[in-house]
Amino acid sequence: MPTRPLAVALTGGVGAGKSEALRMFEALGAATLSSDEIVHDLLHSDKEVRARLEDRFGHDVLTCEGEVDRAVLGHRVFKRPEDLYYLESILHPRVIRAQRLFREELAASPDATPVCVIEVPLLYEVRGEGRFDRVIVITASTVLRRKRAGSRLDEREERLISDAEKVRRADFVFHNDGSLEELKAFVADVWRQLLAQVT
Repeated sequence: MPTRPLAVALTGGVGAGKSEALRMFEALGAATLSSDEIVHDLLHSDKEVRARLEDRFGHDVLTCEGEVDRAVLGHRVFKRPEDLYYLESILHPRVIRAQRLFREELAASPDATPVCVIEVPLLYEVRGEGRFDRVIVITASTVLRRKRAGSRLDEREERLISDAEKVRRADFVFHNDGSLEELKAFVADVWRQLLAQVT
């Protein structure tokens, strides 16, 4: 049996509904962490990250307040693989470190929940599944994901591992083409199963 807390990765394509599922796990009592929020915080408050991005991309990727403009940066790096690799080389180690610290703090707390769920959009792309005990994949049809994500889907989809491959490698899978109530029922069922594995 894995040591507590059980570490669960939540992943899936752009616009599939990962963030909504993460909120549902949190409401049930899971300790949760969003890798997207870690990235947002790094771009907003890490001076070293901001300086390196400005050095590479110039003032164009900064707002008039001097903060990183995520939309401009994303549009630029997804057009140039070498720029995307540079951005990921800066962000990914910091994101992994934050995830590790989050889990270490939970492990050190006697009152912590026995399960933590961490949203990791690029879990398989960065070969990160080995850091987790279980993997949940949320998928959805391309039509729905495009409706939810807009142009972000077309910019980012080409470099992602296919949903079929993610589904094949996951422990739990939900096809999120239905209602929020269906997603909530799936999350509740997975939550019961996860708790059963640590009690």
